[in-house]
Amino acid sequence: MTIACDKCPLRKQPLFVPFTEDEVQFMMQFKSGELSVDAGTTVLMEGSNSPQIYTIFSGMGTRYTTLENGRRQVINFLFPGDFIGLQASLMGEMKHSVEASTPMVLCAFRRSDLWNLFRAQPNRAYDLTWIAAVEEHFLGETIATLGQRDAAQRIAWAFLRVEKRLRAVGLGSSGANTATVPLPFRQQDLADALGLSLVHTNKTLARLRSLKVATWSDGMLSVMDRAGLAAIAMVEPEKEEKRPIL
Repeated sequence: MTIACDKCPLRKQPLFVPFTEDEVQFMMQFKSGELSVDAGTTVLMEGSNSPQIYTIFSGMGTRYTTLENGRRQVINFLFPGDFIGLQASLMGEMKHSVEASTPMVLCAFRRSDLWNLFRAQPNRAYDLTWIAAVEEHFLGETIATLGQRDAAQRIAWAFLRVEKRLRAVGLGSSGANTATVPLPFRQQDLADALGLSLVHTNKTLARLRSLKVATWSDGMLSVMDRAGLAAIAMVEPEKEEKRPIL
């Protein structure tokens, strides 16, 4: 079933900057279709120059790069509303791969039409600059985390970011004291992303569970004490900043 841009439930989430009517009409022409993929599918391959770029409508994925020895390094996780494939548009080829961690539905756009976006919708084209700047900021924050936070602080920091983002797109539920969101990744993926061993990750998760601040099991993350988790992560709890969506 085709997802009409003017009726898109994801775009209407309060996390995202609203469209004008003219922008909605343009996006309906810019969009070339949808792609549904199963979990485990490689959506974009490192070294390729896919003819399409995508917005994730539903599902979650992993962005990773392959090292010379064949080992996989997870860069970060992908959620509904994220834009992927821009790197190939600007650099000629992907410098990382994207794999679906769950079944995903992607809104597809022709890479060759990207320049029409810059000409016809400069405000939305500027959004691509915002997206690139946020990814650069996230990379810097990740490097600081890997260099200066211990295992518990790293995982607490990651859990806070993920839980906040998923709640902002309407996933999960909140009770009187606990917020629960889907987190369908492997412990190994989290360990790779945070520069930890699997054993250390497992022990640290047990510690956070014993402190009654967060638990992660059966693909669900529950945060019972957001302030306590933030104290461990050495950050201040804050709302998710509004972001553009294409």
